[in-house]
This record gives sequence, structure tokens and C-alpha cells, in this order.
Amino acid sequence: MLPSLVPTSSPPSRTVRVASYLLMAATLLLVMLQGLLPGLLCACLGFLLTRRIASLLDRLDRRAPAVVPRRWAQVTAAVLVGLAPLLLLSSALSHTRGYIMEAPQQYRELLNFLAHTILELQQKLPPDLGAQLPQGTEDIQRTIATYLATKAGMLASAGKAWLGGLLHAYVGLLIGLLAAVRPRLIPLAPLTASLRQRVTLMGDAFRQIVAAQFWIALFNTSLTAVFLLFILPLWDMRLPYTPALIGLTFVAGLIPIVGNLFCNLVLTLVGLSVSPTTAAACLGFLILIHKAEYVINAKVVGQRTHMAVWELLSVMFVAESVFGPAGLVAAPLFYAYLKKELEAAKLV
Repeated sequence: MLPSLVPTSSPPSRTVRVASYLLMAATLLLVMLQGLLPGLLCACLGFLLTRRIASLLDRLDRRAPAVVPRRWAQVTAAVLVGLAPLLLLSSALSHTRGYIMEAPQQYRELLNFLAHTILELQQKLPPDLGAQLPQGTEDIQRTIATYLATKAGMLASAGKAWLGGLLHAYVGLLIGLLAAVRPRLIPLAPLTASLRQRVTLMGDAFRQIVAAQFWIALFNTSLTAVFLLFILPLWDMRLPYTPALIGLTFVAGLIPIVGNLFCNLVLTLVGLSVSPTTAAACLGFLILIHKAEYVINAKVVGQRTHMAVWELLSVMFVAESVFGPAGLVAAPLFYAYLKKELEAAKLV
């Protein structure tokens, strides 16, 4: 009788499991300390998107086997996921080219507007206070330009940080899609098998968080649509670009916490362009939604990941105090992964 050619993997020893836990914990801590959270999230997202699109193409392959083979479905899905951000970025740059070319003229107009505003304020203030302000339009423009020049370094650093975050996110996306299309091999080494289990549990937690965030975004979008389409018109206040704002609320709401804050800023600025009263109404509504975001996020995510609301709220507050906004975004994912590890070890 011939021996079996299929390798049989024995359960990893306790030392191997502890080593895999320490490596996973060190990796996640390094991600938070070095600001690599966008790369990690995009790697998970690229992996899930590639697998999902490949699965849809694979169903088409089963209906017509000669049209889309399984390997071709994986490659096609990887190409789509990899090129989609580049196409979106190129489209955005093509639409904003005119604004970039007109930026110097807009900058001069902004300086003139600020200078005339300060002159009008100077005339309305008492003489003692008015004397503290710059005299004349050119003097005011020079003062504003000097102030902006002193802040140029800070703006450059912020732009560099944003550019680095986008680069990390895209590299993470490429890593995720490449991992999704690689052949599925049975790990032979015990540490490799144990690390694969850690990564699998992390992927399951991320998939559950993404599904929960979809329903949160849908809920926030529904409330925003009711506010913009029905509540504001009752007070004879209407915002321009209402359909675009509703769509932006849903897309940005897929990003935990940060997307909601971005929508709050955009809606408040658009409301300010209408009137201060409209801006105040938008701000009050969005503050209410933002305060409810903690409870809504914890409730929906907790139901899908078997976590109590108080658990997730506590983890979110602690993570925000330690790592800032990045900790607030990472808290649901990391705690869901920790809970899965404890459940797999039958400790909870």
C-alpha cells in the first residue's frame, strides 16, 4: 500500500501558538505606531473585493465554462481592483485642472476680499481698537501673505502626511489583491499554519465590520435624506446639490467615524453658503447624529461580532485616548479580532 502523498498537519504546539500570537500583536502595534492603518485596511479591502469579484466571475464561468475560466476570473478581478483607484484619481484630476490653473487669481481675489473686510471692520471699531489693525489695503495684504507664508511649512507637512497615507493605502490595496490571487497552498510549517489562522480570523473580523458599516452608512444616509428633503424645506431652507450630498453621505459613511466627520464638515459649509441659520440647523443635526454614532456603531457592530455595546464603547474611548482618531477607527476591527481569538481558544 502506497503512503499518502497529502501532507497531514498536526496541531501546532503551545510554543508555536504563542509565537504566532506575539507576532500578530507586534504587527498590529507597529501598524498603529507607524501610521500604517490605511495600508492595513486597504489590504483587507483589496483582498475581500478581489475574492468577491472573482467569485461573481466564477459563477459566470460555471454558466459558460469556455468564456471565463477560474484563473482568468481572479486575474480580471485583481486588475479591476488595482486600476479602479487610478481611474478615479485621474478623473478627479482632470476635473480639477481648471481650479488648479485659476488658483493664483483666486488667491489674489481672496486677499483683496480679506483686506476690504478688515478695512470695513476697522471703520466700525472704536479708534483705539482700530489702530491695532493694519492700515491700508496693501499693508493688510502684506500681513496676510506673511502669515500664510509662516504657515506654509505646516501645510506642506500636512500635505506630505496625506500623500504618504494615500501611498500606503494603495500599496496595501495591491498587497491585498496579490494575496487574493495567489494559489491556495496547504502550509507545511507549523508556524506558517498558525499565522495563517491568525490572518484568517482577522479577515473574518474585517468582513463583519465592513458589513456592519454598510448598514450604519445606510442608516445615516436615510436620516440625512429626511433632513435635507423634508425637514429643511419645512423651514423654507434648502441646500444646493442635495442629491450629491446624500450620495456623499453614503460613500463617506462606509469609512468608520472619519467619514461621518467629513460629511459633517461638508454639510455645514454648504449650509453656511446659504445662511448662518441654515448652517446652525445643519450643525445641530449633525452633532446629534455624531453623538449617536458611537451608540449606533457599537450596537450594529456588536450584533454582528457578538460584542456588547458597553464593550465596544469602552474600547473605542480607550483607543481614541491612546492613538487618537486612528485608534477610534481601528478599535472595532482589533477588538473583533481579539474576541474571535478568545472564542477560538474557548476562553470566552
